[in-house]
Amino acid sequence: MNNQDHNYCQQITGKSKLLGVIGYPVEHSLSPVMHNAALSKLGLDYVYLPFPIAPENLETAIAGFAAIGIVGFSVTIPHKQAILPLLTEISPIAQAIGAVNTVTRQGDGWVGTNTDVEGFIAPLQTTYQQDWSQKKAVILGNGGAARAVVAGCIQLGLAEIHVVGRNIYKLKDFRQSWENSPFADKFQVHAWEELPNLIPQANLLVNTTPIGMYPHVDQSPLSGEEMVKLPSGAIAYDLIYIPKPTKFLHQAEEQGAIPIDGLEMLVQQGAAALKIWLQEEKVPVAQMRQALQNHLGI
Repeated sequence: MNNQDHNYCQQITGKSKLLGVIGYPVEHSLSPVMHNAALSKLGLDYVYLPFPIAPENLETAIAGFAAIGIVGFSVTIPHKQAILPLLTEISPIAQAIGAVNTVTRQGDGWVGTNTDVEGFIAPLQTTYQQDWSQKKAVILGNGGAARAVVAGCIQLGLAEIHVVGRNIYKLKDFRQSWENSPFADKFQVHAWEELPNLIPQANLLVNTTPIGMYPHVDQSPLSGEEMVKLPSGAIAYDLIYIPKPTKFLHQAEEQGAIPIDGLEMLVQQGAAALKIWLQEEKVPVAQMRQALQNHLGI
């Protein structure tokens, strides 16, 4: 913890309300840093805590949360899909994606939604205002993160959305898992071998894979030869935020692409969650971003 983080320490009292994040492991989560900075800035008697919850303890933990009156919590790996049966209500966007990242106590029940979609599209809408209806997206990877990205691209109204995966069986499962969703016909899936045909058409290229994440900073999901095919002026978006920039974004910038890293998505999905828990129209996004940058030393 560096000196700047000490600015965010606040007095915890008997009246302090609880928020938090559940995951396993959860000690690497940056959510407490940005949320406590925001709560401190707002002068609210809340505290946001990390809760390491093993998968086999999930149901017991959520019952415990109800018992101690937790206001709401974030959900990270591996609970984003496992939490669904434990919720009283699930928002349409979370149902369509099949994953929840934000849960709020309402009455006697838990309401789940997904702010990853809002987090993903926020920098695309604010920084690069353009007519997305003429654009094509290529999404690398078909895991949980790719689900929110697909939904985000659909929400933006992209003309074509192509999801590319290395494992043909996982790709088929990904495709089938959307069968009952209103989004089922909005995207296509492709084997990795098809990338040379897809990259030259990409106006938006998104990395949802963990390839290139610290400590494997010299790796990228794409080879130099593949990245060369990316059109100049395309947007390259990496959901990874350490290192900054990733090798993927460095390669893309060399081709004249516009880079976006995952830090802004992290900040914006957190801000969206905080608005829900606090029932506030505005939260201090700048402080959340600054707290993370200080913490990460960037």
